[in-house]
Amino acid sequence: MSWSTFRERWTLFAGALLTVAFGVALVQASVMVTLGTGRPRIPAGTPAAEAARIRDAYEGVASLLGMTVMLSCFLAVFIVGSTFAFTVAQRRADLALLRTLGGSRRQVMTLLLAEAVILGLLGSLGGIALGVPFMWIQIWLLTGTGFVPDAFAPVWDNRVLIASVSVGIGMALFGSLAAALRAARVRPLEALRDIGGAARVMTFGRWLWGGTMLLATGAMVSAQGSVDFLGALMIALGVSLCGSIGLSALSPLVVPLAGHLLRPLARFGPLAELAQANLRDGRRRAAATAAPMIALVALLVGLTAMLGTQANAAGADVRRDILGQLVVTSTGADAERIASVPGVEAASTAVTADIALTVTHQEAPDERYRMTYHSGIVAIDPDAYQRTHRRRPASGSLDALRGRAVVAGPGVAGTGVRRGGTAVARIGDRSVTLKVVARMPATMENNSDSFLVPRDLLPPAAVASARAETVVKVAPGTPVAAVADRLRAARVGKVETVDRWVAARVAEQQEQNDGVMIVLMGLAAVYAVVAVINAMVIAGTERRREFAVARLTGLSRRQVVRSALLESCGVTLIGISLGLLVATAALGGFLFGPSGAEILAVPWRLIAVLVAGAFAISALTSVLTTRAATRVPPVALAAARE
Repeated sequence: MSWSTFRERWTLFAGALLTVAFGVALVQASVMVTLGTGRPRIPAGTPAAEAARIRDAYEGVASLLGMTVMLSCFLAVFIVGSTFAFTVAQRRADLALLRTLGGSRRQVMTLLLAEAVILGLLGSLGGIALGVPFMWIQIWLLTGTGFVPDAFAPVWDNRVLIASVSVGIGMALFGSLAAALRAARVRPLEALRDIGGAARVMTFGRWLWGGTMLLATGAMVSAQGSVDFLGALMIALGVSLCGSIGLSALSPLVVPLAGHLLRPLARFGPLAELAQANLRDGRRRAAATAAPMIALVALLVGLTAMLGTQANAAGADVRRDILGQLVVTSTGADAERIASVPGVEAASTAVTADIALTVTHQEAPDERYRMTYHSGIVAIDPDAYQRTHRRRPASGSLDALRGRAVVAGPGVAGTGVRRGGTAVARIGDRSVTLKVVARMPATMENNSDSFLVPRDLLPPAAVASARAETVVKVAPGTPVAAVADRLRAARVGKVETVDRWVAARVAEQQEQNDGVMIVLMGLAAVYAVVAVINAMVIAGTERRREFAVARLTGLSRRQVVRSALLESCGVTLIGISLGLLVATAALGGFLFGPSGAEILAVPWRLIAVLVAGAFAISALTSVLTTRAATRVPPVALAAARE
């Protein structure tokens, strides 16, 4: 019976089938690419530092793709759930008639879940086929943004096929469960007459689910300002997901409000008045159509704004730490001459150390492991460093950074590197055992220093040729511009003000963040757009009889199309507004930090593109769908019954 229903009402199920196929393809592509990160291809003869950098890049991509898989699963279940719920709502009369003829609640549940299994199975087959081109698009995004080298290749595992089918059936069942339970609980006569529980859109389940998700969103926002980069990203993602679910569940409450806001438009003619009335009356339809748009806007704007705000917060953190006014980028040899330039009160040089450092991590009393670092290690003079930087160790003292000592930098804060532990430095052909004498506090910067070592630990030749950054503190009463001109005249390197140097670091981090967004949301955004179009097509296709009745009352076909267009614009406005509300919540934790609104990065250009694109897509979809639904003469449709 489920298969018969599926074949007869295939136009109603086509949209849900498409969303399952896209969801499976996204998950499958991400899994296959993730498997490839476990086998990094490192050319023979690659230096140890470069090989370590490639391995770190592969590990970072694996973490990013793990988030992509999670995001894809959420979008798939979320969109499939809203789509399936709408298709079930469109069949209320059918299911009520089945109950009236003797069908039990269990049989209705079994019917709907069996349809979901068929939907998941067929969608999985389509998703497996789509997964291969999706995989190559994912690889193209990774190589284009520089996360992996061009030689990166995915790994095929036959078990992915089993996983894809399982994911497809699972997301279809999970997405349809709530709709099936609701359909089975409604009394048949109420469903036939569309009264009582059948007509109630805001059910107890919607209130409970929406309220719970909004409470979870508030809890995550309150914890957002006190975590590191990865933690803030995960929380912003969680806020976007939970907020989208919560507001989508409660969106039927907003539809009547939006209808009242559009009331002034009713004075422009009967078409606007009809659109306003349809918007108020079709709350269930509007909620189902707005759901994917809420998720799309919340995720894109929320994550982009959060990453930009994170970069600005890191820049503000660095700026607060530095006591100097200028930064000189040079070699270690040229940095030696900076302190002798007239007008320089103090100069602190950080030299990039080309060494390997193997450190013991202890995150629990019985859990220890060793890790080797090849980057993020800088050599400093502790006395000069403390004259040009405010930040002090969370434990220990920088005064102890002498001889065979090392300080755990902010880049490894919270990773289990303990004061009093040991580290082995590989410097050229010799190994030196160092003692961890202090731990620096965590910062919000993404690529902050991992370890600080004494400058005299490195060979003089290595220091002279290494890249160096020197913070210059200008003597009181001396113009900063004058000292900058003297440094340039001395040809000691690239001279910048601290503000410009910090801005360059922020821009570099923002470029990395843009790459993260492209990989994380590239295909997922396309999926959400397809879901928006799909929801609008389903809604328009099932309104043929309604459009026919409107035409029989005197409206022309063009007027019906215009009225549906105005209504779709109202739904788009609801989806965008709720999505932006969730995105704002994703930034809530940063507003109460040390810099407040100063660090807020609002992606105005992205918002403008999203708003324009959303209205353009919804308008075009509405016009094409309504024209297709009104192609048949109205007399033939008005008297027809499903």
